[in-house]
Amino acid sequence: MIYVDDSGHPQSGLVVYGWVEFTPDHWPTALSSWLQNHKRLWREHRIPVTQELHTTEYVNGRGRITKRMPDRHVHDGVEYWKDFGREVAVECLETLRSTEGLRLGAVYRRGDPGDLARTKQQAYAALVERFEKELSASNSLAMVFMDGDGSDTSYRSTHRKLQLRQRRVIEDAIHIDSRTSQLVQTADLVAWSANACIDQHARNEFAWEWYEKYLSVRDPDRFPREI
Repeated sequence: MIYVDDSGHPQSGLVVYGWVEFTPDHWPTALSSWLQNHKRLWREHRIPVTQELHTTEYVNGRGRITKRMPDRHVHDGVEYWKDFGREVAVECLETLRSTEGLRLGAVYRRGDPGDLARTKQQAYAALVERFEKELSASNSLAMVFMDGDGSDTSYRSTHRKLQLRQRRVIEDAIHIDSRTSQLVQTADLVAWSANACIDQHARNEFAWEWYEKYLSVRDPDRFPREI
């Protein structure tokens, strides 16, 4: 089971895909680990278990994910949402690092900023090819789950170009709304952290080393790879 989400920097033509994966027998462990993290966030920060953790929103201080800001992030009556969001992100990263049976990874591709759709399609096709090779080597099958409503037909066409008798990824990518999928939210965090590692600009300096510090232990490649 492979949960995938995308990130990147459209202005520079950078496309990033991040994912988490595990065998079906580890699905309960992976989901339980993330849900336990959510319950802890509720106890400690009053972040509802049903609250979507969309990394771009809460790490950059735009998402109001709690109604009770911890006192340590309130100074002279001002709530520091960025500091709070980054603390939450680190707790989530720690959860991924310690989840039994979980593997993850990230890949990226640079292309023409004026034709980002083409770069995304090429990057996704290369990612699926990578999955196919790995699955073939282990004589395994897999299903891919992604955020979205499936309106982007390029994902479907990528899968349908594969040779049916040889393909290892079952069906097209299955699209799920990230607001209701805890595990797609984990892939979002991986993709965002990979993007911060690759596209190192000043406003994300706090996260430049997140991938290496928290996620590389779960990534067989250790770092995001260019494809």
